[in-house]
Order: sequence, then structure tokens, then C-alpha cells
Amino acid sequence: MAPHKDTMFRSADMSLTQLYIANEIGREVVSGLGELGVMDFRDLNSETTAFQRTFTQEIRRLDNVERQLRYFRSQMDKASISMRSIYDFNNQFASPSASEIDELSDKCQSLENRISSLNESYETLKKREVELTEWRWVLREAGGFFDRARGQTEEIRHSLDNDDAPLLQDVEHHGQGEASADRSFSVMNIGFVAGVIPRERIAAFERILWRTLRGNLYMNQSEIPEPIINPETNEEINKNVFIIFAHGKEIIAKIRKISESMGADLYSVDENSELRRDQIREVNSRLSDLASVLRNTKSTLDAELTAISRNLAAWMVIIKKEKGTYETLNKFSYDHQRKTLIAEAWAPTNSLGLIKSTLSDVNDRAGLSVPTIVNQIKTTKTPPTYFKTNRFTLAFQTIIDAYGTIKYREINPALPAIVTFPFMFAVMFGDAGHGTILLLAALAMIYYERPLQRAKLDELFSMIFYGRYIVFMMGIFSIYTGLLYCDAFSLSLPWFKSMWAWDNDGHGPTASRVEGHTYPFGLDYMWHDTDNDLLFSNSYKMKLSILLGWTHMTFSLMWSLVNARYFKTPIDIWGNFLPGLIFFQSIFGYLAFCIVYKWCVDWAARGQNPPSLLNMLIYMFLQPGTLEDPKAPLYKGQATVQIILLLMAVVCVPILLFLKPFYLRWEHNKARALGYRGIGESTRVSALDDDEDEEGRTLNGGRESFGDDEDGIAMITQDIGHGEEHEEFDFGEIMIHQVIHTIEFCLNCVSHTASYLRLWALSLAHQRLSIVLWDMTMKNAFGVTGIAGSIMMVVVFYGWFVLTVFVLCVMEGTSAMLHSLRLHWVEAMSKHFIGDGVPFEPFSFEKILEEDPVE
Repeated sequence: MAPHKDTMFRSADMSLTQLYIANEIGREVVSGLGELGVMDFRDLNSETTAFQRTFTQEIRRLDNVERQLRYFRSQMDKASISMRSIYDFNNQFASPSASEIDELSDKCQSLENRISSLNESYETLKKREVELTEWRWVLREAGGFFDRARGQTEEIRHSLDNDDAPLLQDVEHHGQGEASADRSFSVMNIGFVAGVIPRERIAAFERILWRTLRGNLYMNQSEIPEPIINPETNEEINKNVFIIFAHGKEIIAKIRKISESMGADLYSVDENSELRRDQIREVNSRLSDLASVLRNTKSTLDAELTAISRNLAAWMVIIKKEKGTYETLNKFSYDHQRKTLIAEAWAPTNSLGLIKSTLSDVNDRAGLSVPTIVNQIKTTKTPPTYFKTNRFTLAFQTIIDAYGTIKYREINPALPAIVTFPFMFAVMFGDAGHGTILLLAALAMIYYERPLQRAKLDELFSMIFYGRYIVFMMGIFSIYTGLLYCDAFSLSLPWFKSMWAWDNDGHGPTASRVEGHTYPFGLDYMWHDTDNDLLFSNSYKMKLSILLGWTHMTFSLMWSLVNARYFKTPIDIWGNFLPGLIFFQSIFGYLAFCIVYKWCVDWAARGQNPPSLLNMLIYMFLQPGTLEDPKAPLYKGQATVQIILLLMAVVCVPILLFLKPFYLRWEHNKARALGYRGIGESTRVSALDDDEDEEGRTLNGGRESFGDDEDGIAMITQDIGHGEEHEEFDFGEIMIHQVIHTIEFCLNCVSHTASYLRLWALSLAHQRLSIVLWDMTMKNAFGVTGIAGSIMMVVVFYGWFVLTVFVLCVMEGTSAMLHSLRLHWVEAMSKHFIGDGVPFEPFSFEKILEEDPVE
């Protein structure tokens, strides 16, 4: 029988296949299947460590190439060289041959050596440049200090009388004239240390020196006006030049050690002014020569990186795909006798023809006479769940999968959620103006879809862009519900003639009904700004939320019937669905009926007040058969009907508790009495078992049929069961599970119905917040006339619009979306959703690149 067409209603029909692939074309076959992205390969070497697998060496080599490519990218970022976009290539998903991969590996190794050499040379030269620059500043600042020392002998003599520099007290005996300043240091055996230190460490440096040497030093320091560039990190560092005088070689050595420990760089400075000038000229000459060499080295390095940048994105894609190919090959088993790779994979049944043609193309290109065998297995294993989605349905499917993976062939909640999710949102967000903003934003994202997909988006905007079609639907439904509420930015929409007319010549204080006229669509706009507007809308929206909750939960509960019929489990119909439906409808279905019935009765014409439905429901449980006002029932026979419904609900509880467990127990005992084996007692059949295919046409001990098509791909259908291990029947466990299910269902019928009141609460909050924002901004601006009013209108409008977008659309919209999501995940899906499926995770190059994009 032909497989069913893949739809969103149920997951795709899956087939477990075995592939027997010649070792020579294993890489090409997996690469071709990776382009398709429709096969979920099982790991047949799960008990083998990663280092013991067949293609470990190839993966290690590709890891090294990937490291080299990352190194190129980091050097490009460091040099501010942009990489050519992956979208500029004609075919970014083309797979290269094995020889091209080898050439790329060798090329990357050669380029890495060249780039490393150039980069190392450049960094070495840059470090030397920094050292020479710092030395020049030290010579310049130290020379200035010595020059000031010659010209200010009297000031130095005055400083010698100070206790801060006791080691220099005898300098006054030798400090006569300009030449004495140069001779004094050598006569008194006073040495000095000069260098450069980061500015943030200078204070700590001074304290350490002072406490270590107990004040036996003289220190002078000045700031370098321009920052020094660190060649390793390209960071700007502010530094200070210092020169320290002290007496004795031991103290000078100690100062050197302290300076080096604080990260200071020390430089030599000559005391003689002529020699210092020679040093400065030499440093300047070296810097000039070094700058020329640096420019040439930088130019060569940038040229190499620019050449790499043209192909780096393509190389990264190729290596990612190649690495994914070998990682998948490591999941295969290897038959050493026949030199054959054996693989097992789940694939959609409708894609088997495409898989077959792909394998045929690979065989034809390789020129092998041995065909690739595709062995389709009938198994009892649970297949993975796969839904074929498009750009529109992908986001809706994602929010359902975020809650749990759908069971194989179970009803997909994402299909009705395409309508119900944005509608529930719109009930809470009902405003035509705000809905228009959402719709325009979604249309803009859809129109610029392709450039936005290629751009690098921040995390928040990327989430919104991913759900652009959800925003599109929410905008449409919000406009619809806003028209029903007659709200646009909290203002009324007088589309039609009102059914109410104000008394006293149109100025109030009361209004009367216009005979023979009913407002044709939604709420009458005359309700806006009336004294009882909030009282009326609260009552209306509260009851409407109960009706919507009852409808949504009933709709969801019906899917459990569809699932039970599809999986052919009638006990779920009689033991769960039917009593659950009767219990729910006997209470809350009756409440929904009473709400509608109460709306349909003209209580004023009857001359009585309408009864309270909340009190009615309370009396129904606490005092069955008793009405709040026996003289004014909601309808004739109300007390009798309520007793019958309550009895039906009570009877359904023990049915929910006991019918299914005892039926399963009876079915199990009956099967054992007939001598049937348990489900889990079947023999495990492996693809690695020996086969006998010469006479008996038997493979792995199972029935099979061989077929060979014109493409040379052998197709085998194997009628064996890959047995799963099933747990033995445990009546106690099943009974506990059913008790929990019954308690949850009965209590949830109450809590979930009340949970839908959030539709009313958030709708009220959104409308009131919108009214307050309008009254505090635009309404006040309209009250000012003249030029001041025009200026105020412009300013206030921008403020109102910004607050509307960010507060009412973004914040309130996010809140309403999360509440709508909760109503689907908890209140609706709990009625039919099992969610114990296995996700379909195919080997796909496109998926690999999406998870780790090349930017």
C-alpha cells in the first residue's frame, strides 16, 4: 500500500532502513544523503569509545584544519579584514571530493605556517617598537631631570636639608657649578634606576619602595602624554616614566627587582648629556628603520589575510560538512569480510524514492558494479516524529515542540494552534490600532526576509524575526477583535449607526434603545465613556472567556477520541474519553449553556431579575436540587436537570478510576491463559547477523523479498521485528497511573476553566492602560490651541507613539502571547497530548550550518 501523503495533521510515515554500502564509496554516499537531510542514522557503535572508531584519524585531521581556519578568522578580526559572505558564493552546499579535501588541508597547513611566521615577526617588531618608544620617553624625561638638576643647585641643596632624602645630604659639598652636578653621583656612589610602569600601578609602586627602603631614595616620575599600544592585545595602556636615585649597589638591585615585579620595564640612561643625546639620536634612527620594516610586514600580512578572506567562508562550510560526514560514518558498522559499511537509519517513507535515486547517482559516478543495498525493515520500535514544515508553519511547530515531542502518528496540536494561538492572543490584545502596528511590523520582516536572514541579529530581535508569521497572524486577529470591541488606540470606531440615543436632546443623562435597529457588528461604540461601560464590558468579557474556554477545551478533548480510534485502543474511548467528556459537559458544558440561555431571555419583559449563575453552580454542588430563588428559576425543571447532571458527573468518576485498569488486567490474564508470549520476548535481530542468501533467500533470519531496479539499487523488504524491551504488566502501577489521571482531570476541569478568565482580565487591563495613556498624553495636547498647541501636539504625539509601541505593543503583547501559550500548553494540550515521542534528528548539512553558522 502506498504511504500516506505527509501533512501537518499527523507525523510523516517513517521506515527503518538498513544500508549496505561498499567501503570505497561510503564517504560519497553519506555526503549525498547529508545534502538530502532525510535520514536519522542510529549509532551502531554506541558501546565503542570515540577513540576506537574507524574514522577517528580523519576527524582529528579535520579538527586541526578547523582550528587553522579559526586562527585565520581571529587574525582577520585582529587586522579588521572582513570575510567574504557565504551568500556570495554560487553553490555553498556543494561537496568536494576527497582529493580536494587533502589539497585544502595541505594548503591550510602552508598558510598557517606563513601567517604564523609573518604574525610572529610583526609582533616581535611591534614589541621592539614599543620598547624603543618607551626608551625614548625615558631618555627624554630623565634628560630633563638632569638638566633641571644642573640649573637648580640651590633648590637641590634646600631639598637635602629635608629628611625625605637623607642619602643626598652630602651632595651640597660637591654641588658647586654646573659640572659638579654630573660628578656628584659618582663621587657619592649614588646610582639610579629609570624605566616605565603602568599608570594605575604607580601609587602602589611608590608605597612599596618607601616601605621597603625606609625612605632611603629619591624618586621623580612624569606621565607619558600618549598611550602605549600593547602589541599582543592591541590595548591602549597609559604609562609613567620614573627615575629613582639611591645609595649602594644592593639597594639599586633591590629597586630593580621591585620594579620588575610590578611590571615595570627598565632602560639604561647615561648621566652625561652628550651621550644621552647620542642615545636619543640612535633610538630615533632605529624607530625610523623599524617603522619601514613594520609597514612592509603589515602590508604582506594583510595581503595574505585578504587573499584568505575571499575563500575562508567556503572552506569553513566544506570542513564542517566533511567533519559531519565522518562523524556519521563512525556510527556505521564495518563488515571486514565483505568490506562493507552497514548503517541503520529512520527515513520518511515518502522519501525512500529520493534516497534510492541519490544512491544510484553516487554508484554511477563511482563506476562500481556492486549496488548499494537498501533494506527496509518492519519493526516494533517506536519511530521518530517528523513533520514537514515550511516558513509559515515552522514557528507554530516550534512552540509545540518546545513543550514536548509529539508521539509518532499522534494528532499534531500545532495545526489547530495556527488559528487558536493568535486568536486567544487577540482576545487579550483586542485593539485595531495596536494590531495594525503588529501587522505592519510583521509585513516589514516578511518583506525583508532574505536580507534579515543573512544579517547578524541580536538575540531578542532574532526571536521576533523567527516568529514573524506568528506576529503576522496575531496582528490580523488583533485587528479583528479590536473591531469587535470597537477599540482603536482606546478610541471608539463609529462605523455604523448606534442602537442607543441619548435622552434630553442628545446630552444625557440616560440613553434609550432605538426601536427596530440593532448594531450590526461588534460592540456599540456608544458604550465608550459611559458611566456603566466598565460594568457592562466586565460582565460581557468574563462570560465570553468562559465560553471560549469551554469551546477550546471541548475541541481539544475531541482529539483524544481521534487518537484512540487511530491507535485502535477502544478502552481509551470507553474508559477515558467518554466518561471524561460526560463529566466535563455535565458541569461546565451546562454552565456554558446557561450563559447563552441567560443572554437570550428578555428578563425585563418577564419583570424579574436574572439569576446569578455563580450562585447557581454553588447550590448545584452544595445543595443539589435547591435553587437560590425557587420562584424565579432560569428555566422550567432546572432543579431536576441539575440533579441528573450532577449524578452523571459523580458516576463518571469511578468509571474513570477503574474501567481501564481492570480491563487491561482482564485482557492480560486472557492472553496468558491462551499461552501467548509477552510482547518483550521477541528476539533481537541485528544487521550484523550472518545471512544466507544463496538458496533460501533468507537474510538475518527473516522473510524478505528482493528487487533490483534499472538503477542498480537493490531493494529488500524484510519482515522482521526489531524487538523492543517492554516492561511486564504491573496492575498496581497502571492503577496508580489511572488514579493520578482521574484526579488531575477532575480537578483540572475546574482550574482550567477558571484559567480562561485571564482572557477577560488581560483584555480589561490592556484596554484600561490604553485609555489612561491616551488621556494623559494626546487628550491633554488636544486641549491646547495655537502655535503652542501645535508644538505640544508634535512632542506629545512622539512620546505617546513610543510608549504605545514599547509598553502596549511590546510589553503587553509579550504578556498576552505568554498567556496564550500557557492556555495551549496546559489547558488545551493536556486533554489529548501524550508527548512521549522521539524527535527526528536527520543528518543534514543545512541543519549543521544552521546550528553553527559561518558568519
